[in-house]
Amino acid sequence: MYKCRIMAEQAEDREDLTDPPTGAGLLEHENEAAPASSKPKNAFAELMAPKRKAPTSPQPEKRSKNDKSGRWRGALVQYINNPSSFGTQVLRVTPNTVLIKDSFPKATVHLLLLPRSEKHYLLRPNEAFADPAFLAILQEEAASAAKLAAAELERLIGSSSASNKPRLEATDYANQPPGRDYLKEIKIGMHAHPSMDHLHIHIISKDMHSQKVKHKKHYNSFTTEFFIPLADYPLAEDDIRRDIGFQNGNLSRDFKCWRCGRDFGNKFTQLKKHLEDEFEEWKME
Repeated sequence: MYKCRIMAEQAEDREDLTDPPTGAGLLEHENEAAPASSKPKNAFAELMAPKRKAPTSPQPEKRSKNDKSGRWRGALVQYINNPSSFGTQVLRVTPNTVLIKDSFPKATVHLLLLPRSEKHYLLRPNEAFADPAFLAILQEEAASAAKLAAAELERLIGSSSASNKPRLEATDYANQPPGRDYLKEIKIGMHAHPSMDHLHIHIISKDMHSQKVKHKKHYNSFTTEFFIPLADYPLAEDDIRRDIGFQNGNLSRDFKCWRCGRDFGNKFTQLKKHLEDEFEEWKME
């Protein structure tokens, strides 16, 4: 019961990644051939005659416009099956994964890594990552994707960084100083109980600076132990992070700043204002 509840709550709190496909798989039915007749055809009579209806066939079940969970929870498969139809939202396709931009990013940089293995992609993380070969493939591809995320983060905020300034001002490109390590600002991990049907790995910057962070679950799902680093898998059987009650507690915790640890209780507006200040300081480090 608890597991069903947390999954339903997360589905309700997730914004649409994309509209579901429409018209897929529907076939048009041709009218049956008219019986042969020796009488000459009267064009006017044929025009005015009642039209015969095409035979009907069962139609696919239509979801209500308010059925949010169905649209959200199954949306990721479209990126796996048809990555070329999503333009620049898809960053990279390999034999094993599809890397996309999250349509509702919860930080300055927020990517999703989607495995393409049909054997694994409908499993929950604890089940999927019990396969060591599959886990090793995703860890390798996630590490590569994190480098892309770090490069994008540097592009977006690097000019504001004091520690990055010598690198930006260097004229000898062959001997540039290393500058700020933006890879350390990137997190790679999973939600304990994902709201989407298809397995996906979040590759996200730490800052939580986004207009899409709108309420407690958005924030706490990335800043508490509800977010499980990919490097921690496979989880031990007695790992507390497997426990539904523990994870429900994480989602309902008071707000704490990801950077300074200040407790904001349930005061979301104050937290958001504070995050703006923290973001400005963080990007200037």
